[in-house]
Amino acid sequence: MKQMTILTLEKLHKEYQDRVILESISAKVTAGDVIAILGASGAGKSTLLRELNMLERPTSGHVIFEGQYLEALKDKELDQVRQDIGMVFQSFNLFPNMTVIDNITLALVKLKGQAKGQAEKTANQLLAKVGLSDFAGVYPASLSGGQKQRVAIARALAMEPKIMLFDEPTSALDPQMVKEVLKTMQSLADEGMTMLVVTHELGFAREVANKVWFMADGQIDIYQQSADFFERPRSLKAQQFLATMM
Repeated sequence: MKQMTILTLEKLHKEYQDRVILESISAKVTAGDVIAILGASGAGKSTLLRELNMLERPTSGHVIFEGQYLEALKDKELDQVRQDIGMVFQSFNLFPNMTVIDNITLALVKLKGQAKGQAEKTANQLLAKVGLSDFAGVYPASLSGGQKQRVAIARALAMEPKIMLFDEPTSALDPQMVKEVLKTMQSLADEGMTMLVVTHELGFAREVANKVWFMADGQIDIYQQSADFFERPRSLKAQQFLATMM
């Protein structure tokens, strides 16, 4: 059965002050893909991810999500599409003055118009899913980094996204917290969530991702099977990257 293309990049190009960050990148994401975006610091990985939901606008080229050219949408239309594209940041971005459950229910009530009771029921189900059922009434300052990141994942999932973007979700965490977050992401992958993950966690890329996008100098080398990247890296830069990381 042919998998459905959910996201397409066409000649995506980004420049800052005459410096090329992304150079004419074309790629496709099919439903159920778990794509690890790898590369050295400064390769353009986070910029690429942020352009997929127009947090940064491309200099030229297209991002097409379910047939819609995102760069052509007005802000209100884009806000609607972003409900289908969940994003989890390195820095959690939780509201410190709100409890865990209020962080999750806010968008459900404000954007989706859910009644508070229904939103809280959804939030509690998601907290159970990420292993934080006992933390609904806690404020973010009382949480560990791994717990904050799992709340951020639950908050993104509350909008029932069709695709999830993760920007270095474990880079600010100690090793034990990394395991907590990666376990949650593994379970999402097992359930068929489409995910693009900027990461330095090569174990995750090898064991959970089905594809690798390797970035260097603003360009992208696509490996349709993640094993191919680790066993047969095509470029010298990919070989050097693996040699320094493993």
